[in-house]
Amino acid sequence: MAGTKRLPRAVRERQMLDAAVACFARQGYQAASMDEIAELAGVSKPLVYLYLNSKEELFTACIRREAQALLAAVAEVVTDVSVPPDERLWAGLLAFFEHTAGHPDAWAVLSRHARTQGEPFATEAARMREEIADFVTGLIGEAARAAHGPVEIGPRDVAALAQALVGSAESLATWANGTPGATAREAAATLMNFAWSGLGNLMKNERWSPR
Repeated sequence: MAGTKRLPRAVRERQMLDAAVACFARQGYQAASMDEIAELAGVSKPLVYLYLNSKEELFTACIRREAQALLAAVAEVVTDVSVPPDERLWAGLLAFFEHTAGHPDAWAVLSRHARTQGEPFATEAARMREEIADFVTGLIGEAARAAHGPVEIGPRDVAALAQALVGSAESLATWANGTPGATAREAAATLMNFAWSGLGNLMKNERWSPR
C-alpha cells in the first residue's frame, strides 16, 4: 500500500471506478459494499469516500464513465459523412457490440443495474440511450434522403425506427454476452440484416400492412 500513495489522483480514481464497476456488475447497487470496492481497488474505504463522497456518487460516476466510453466508440465510426449511411450504420453496430462484448461488466451496469435503481441513475442511462438513438436517427434520415424512388418517411417514423433499432441492439448485446460462442460480429450482422433489409424496402415505399 505504501507505493500506491504516490499514484496520481486520476490513476487512483480509475482504479476505484474499475473496482466499483466490477462489484456493481456482479452484485447490483444495493448489495455491493464500499468495503469490497475499496479492497478490490487496493485502497482504504475512507479514501474512496474522500475521492467520490458517497456510494450514490460512485455509482453515478461509474455510469457516466462507461456511457461516455460506449458513446465514444460508436461516435468514432459513424461521424464520417463521406461513408454511405448503411456502411456507417454497420460500423456503428459493430463498434457497439465489440465494446459491450469487451466490457461485459460495464454493459451489465448500464443495461441492467442503472435502469432498475430509480433516479438519478435511470436518467444517466437514458441520456446515453438517447445519444445513440440520435446517431441512428441521423443515419436513417440520410439513407432515406439518398434513396431512389418515392420515399414517404417522416421525422416521426425515422425517430421511431431509430428507437426500435437501439432497443433491439441493447437486447441483443445482453443476449450475446450471456451466450457462449456468440461474437460481436455475429450480433452486428444479425441486426444489420434484420434491420437494413426492412429499411431498404421501406425506403422504396414497399410497406407491409395487415391483411
